[in-house]
Amino acid sequence: MLQASRNERISGTMKALIKYASGNGNVGIMDVDEPHCGPKQVKVEIAFCGVCGTDLHVLHDTFRNFPPVILGHEFSGTVVEVGDDVDTVSVGDRITGLGATAVTCGECEYCRQGYFIFCSRRRGMGHGVNGAFTRYVLLRPDQVYKVPPEFSLEEAAMSEPFAAAVQAVVELTPTRFGDTALVSGPGPIGLLCLKLLVAQGIKTIVAGAPGDDERLAAAMRYGAYAAINVGRDDLQSTIQDLTSGRGVDIALECAGAGASVRGCLAALRPMGHYTQVGICGHDIEFPIDLIFYKQLSMRGSITYTANTWRRMMEIYATGKIQFDDMITAKMPITDWEKAFDMCLTKQAVKVLMYPI
Repeated sequence: MLQASRNERISGTMKALIKYASGNGNVGIMDVDEPHCGPKQVKVEIAFCGVCGTDLHVLHDTFRNFPPVILGHEFSGTVVEVGDDVDTVSVGDRITGLGATAVTCGECEYCRQGYFIFCSRRRGMGHGVNGAFTRYVLLRPDQVYKVPPEFSLEEAAMSEPFAAAVQAVVELTPTRFGDTALVSGPGPIGLLCLKLLVAQGIKTIVAGAPGDDERLAAAMRYGAYAAINVGRDDLQSTIQDLTSGRGVDIALECAGAGASVRGCLAALRPMGHYTQVGICGHDIEFPIDLIFYKQLSMRGSITYTANTWRRMMEIYATGKIQFDDMITAKMPITDWEKAFDMCLTKQAVKVLMYPI
């Protein structure tokens, strides 16, 4: 069978899920031109793209976006074309992509240190520039990460949220074998944090709110030491029972809710460590004196760095992490309303969509 040369593919149109105007809603399936691969670009045919909380925020216009823009940033696919100046990626490579660096200045102090997330000119895929709820995307070679052959493309689509968990758990939270951890919020990020903690031998308790029963059951399947529904059980007394009155060594707040923040701070032992992973989205009240009286250490973890992605690939190579048990449903992008609703109502851990 003859194969098209590097720049001989014929472009047409493709379906895409687009935020077509500012304001609440204003999202739908539209026809767009298939992108043309430039000399320094890589063209990827999307296999799967996960629905993220950010997509829901863009839908409701509660996350900064620049319409018209194609949504989606948690993706995997296969390279179908490479530019003439690209020699690190080949047609046929199975990849995932770092979409958060779609636009950066490359010159500010944060870009130079690798902390691109703080670049004032940064725009990410799916809200700042076109994303992956479509057939084809264009990437720079440095955004492309080849996935292990034993990884399915479904699992590879979990890479972007997993990178956020890797930074929070492995790079920013001090852990020691034998520690006890609390993960508050059993959404996709919280469950990915759980998987990493379990892989490191950390006894991990997962707390969730009413409506989280399915996700708490999933946490137990993934190796949680205990799962607590705070709508039925008192968090603090249960933590005291589970830790013989000591409290947890580390707490990762992944729900982005005031009650969850307060619960994590109260559950920590003196000199424990708190990591904020979830986005609250508004001001909250919490007992700040607990930080003083317990002499707690605290960190915030926002997304990841390019070094995080390199570390993530090394974690993949160990074979100790798998994601297929987190994928609840797969559906075409034309079913986006059902997919978004499943995530909003906690009917799913992770929903993947694919192009048509």
